[in-house]
Amino acid sequence: MHALGAALAFSGVGACVKLATAGAEVNTVVFARNLVALCVLLPWLLRARRAGSHLLRAAFGLAAMYCFFRALSVLGLGEAMVLNYSTPLFIPFVAWLWIRERPSPLLLPVIGLGLLGVLLILRPDTLLAARGDAATEARLFGLASGLLAALAMVSIRRMRDTEPALRIVFWFSLLASLASLPPAIWTRQLPPAETLWPMLGAGALAAIGQLMLTRAYALGTAARIGAIAYSVVLFSALLGWLFWDEVPDTTALIGGLLVSIACVLAGSWRRLPQ
Repeated sequence: MHALGAALAFSGVGACVKLATAGAEVNTVVFARNLVALCVLLPWLLRARRAGSHLLRAAFGLAAMYCFFRALSVLGLGEAMVLNYSTPLFIPFVAWLWIRERPSPLLLPVIGLGLLGVLLILRPDTLLAARGDAATEARLFGLASGLLAALAMVSIRRMRDTEPALRIVFWFSLLASLASLPPAIWTRQLPPAETLWPMLGAGALAAIGQLMLTRAYALGTAARIGAIAYSVVLFSALLGWLFWDEVPDTTALIGGLLVSIACVLAGSWRRLPQ
């Protein structure tokens, strides 16, 4: 139940960001999302023991957020969410190269299936022909957000023995707020009044989603919770259809389906025989 609530919250984050970026600069929306989440998480302020690791996690996570929000400002909500949630396809290889966690050979066909889905979404036949196309660039930003999020997740795995989940979430919100303030000021543009509520909603829902997901992982197995939490893609596609009349074409739909199936399977890679 907590995992399902987290998925609903994160799909709400995507919808709020899409609403906000229709009138406000991405830099401003990133800062607002982090600042509001930080305020919600203030009751969980705890002393950090590994400042360097928190800085590294914040750098990867914030870069992923910028890429994701940039993709959301152009793409449909469901399509951007699928690319952002391609993270499980990259985690095994990042973990292998970074912390020497060798993935199971059985995982390779699953990753291949997911990458095939990514190619269908990216439409490689149009990449060169439409190098200046906003949608093509946005899809690449969306995919980059998934890779950067994988780096952030592996950095979290390196801290898990000394840092509780709530402390990691809090320090990410604090450091991301500080780092995203200068770009927001540099934008030199006050966001329109109608974008304030979506920005507040994105930050609050992000904090709520993180707290619920943390609670879900404390109560259930990682593989099961990961599969339930991935319903965020379904919820996002539904919100995109309801509020923006977004209907993906057949190629993107098949690609999104392949990515979703592969990511759910890859999310339980640690349980596969080694």
